Amino acid sequence: MENEEHKWKEVNLPAHLKQQPEPELERETGERRRGRDILVSVDHGPQSKHAFDWAIAHLCRMADTLHLVHVVTNSDDEVLFGATQALMERLAIEAYEVAMVKTEARIMEGDVGKAICREAVRIKPAALVMGTRGRGIIKSVLQGSKSEYCFHHCSCPVVIVPPKEAGDQSVI
Repeated sequence: MENEEHKWKEVNLPAHLKQQPEPELERETGERRRGRDILVSVDHGPQSKHAFDWAIAHLCRMADTLHLVHVVTNSDDEVLFGATQALMERLAIEAYEVAMVKTEARIMEGDVGKAICREAVRIKPAALVMGTRGRGIIKSVLQGSKSEYCFHHCSCPVVIVPPKEAGDQSVI
């Protein structure tokens, strides 16, 4: 992977979500007590929300830290930044209410696949969770697939959550 730097902005999440006491886990292993880092790629689409819901329901556990990352082509767009910050705040509150996990959020600028892989190198997560549009193999080859790029280039395990079919219930 190239050594190019990506611009990024931290998202300030509500203060009451950041200051959580460490849970008391007497009989748990050291890893559980310490918690894991889970990276979730989010955007404003329904597939992304479905992948987030899947991560909360099936992967996150108390003491984990959920890292939300959204990649844009221009981080100076204040309207997009504001909408993305509001989205990440809602997701952080939901993550705390459902799974009692800490959340950190970052908006990155650049190529989506490369930026997500670079963030995975920085965080060293237990897993990267992404949604997919569910396009066929021909469309994915012709148009490219960010989840497929991350699957082949990220240094951590990648979980690609298939899209929910029309009428399916959310996992939460």
